[in-house]
Amino acid sequence: MQADGHRVAWVDYAKGFCIIMVVMMHSTLGVEKAAGGEGWMHYLVEFARPFRMPDFFMIAGLFLARVIDRDWRTYLDKKVVHFAYFYVLWLTIQFAFKAPGIAADVGIAGTLEAYAIAFIQPFGTIWFIYLLPIFFVVAKASRGLPWWLIWIAGALLEAAPIHTGSVLIDEFASRFVYFYTGYIFAPHIFRVADAVIAHGWLAGAYLVAWALVNGAAVFAGIADLPGISLGLGLIGAVAVVSVSALLSKSNLMEPVRYCGRNSIVIYLAFFLPMAATRTALLKLGIVDDIGTMSLIVTAAGVIGPLVLYWIVRGTWFRFLFERPDWAHLRPAQRTLVPAE
Repeated sequence: MQADGHRVAWVDYAKGFCIIMVVMMHSTLGVEKAAGGEGWMHYLVEFARPFRMPDFFMIAGLFLARVIDRDWRTYLDKKVVHFAYFYVLWLTIQFAFKAPGIAADVGIAGTLEAYAIAFIQPFGTIWFIYLLPIFFVVAKASRGLPWWLIWIAGALLEAAPIHTGSVLIDEFASRFVYFYTGYIFAPHIFRVADAVIAHGWLAGAYLVAWALVNGAAVFAGIADLPGISLGLGLIGAVAVVSVSALLSKSNLMEPVRYCGRNSIVIYLAFFLPMAATRTALLKLGIVDDIGTMSLIVTAAGVIGPLVLYWIVRGTWFRFLFERPDWAHLRPAQRTLVPAE
């Protein structure tokens, strides 16, 4: 396990891959919807679908054991209020851009209603940071129960055909088992990463076998079947861990690691450069290939938030990515807490 200060290198790589895949999904599907067709990036998005969000949530649970026994006030400050601040802030920012279009369809009253509903029904691309604090609370509240009972319940929820239309209910059912897996099995996941670093050839064989299985299931149309989806999510998460561990042995993919260190920054702000770049490319018509257009929009969605972060850090606008002192349950020792 290679660490840089208090950061674990392969974890940053895994988070980097996850956030890039999330931006790639939204960018590609958005371009394809606007262009009325599919491009070659569509196949990459489909290949990543079984493990993209499972790995994101599994990584989010990896370090929970270090903080779960803290008192409730401290825990809620770090794991609930922290994310609530960024959800409300970026919900408002996203809504400011989308409000004119919503108002044109449903009027001012309907727009205000839509904004209010977003506090119950997670809005747009930021549903992840709405759901994550709920996972943290459920994990701590269930500490007195056998871990295997919680895990089995999560697995059954993932397999159940729960489609209520509520993002909160549906995504909780689909994703909690992966978050809880990261929490409960963290020591084993770190041992897997250490083994990959020590025996890269064995990891390479696993990755080839996994890619064949995952690809076959996706393109055979069975990846979403009960049981299969959970299995693909778990072995895909291990695959991402394996790739990340291999990359941590060198600096060849340092940009991916940097994205991982700033994954929340990208997640919060990618919608704006993504949408702006997509609109510009479609209007200018300088790129005809839908796949290439999707790739350019993905790059803009990843790089744009980082550029914005570089611009605002150290200025008054750093509140966009750093939680101010007033947004704490108790006085913080530092004036600002980074978004990540």
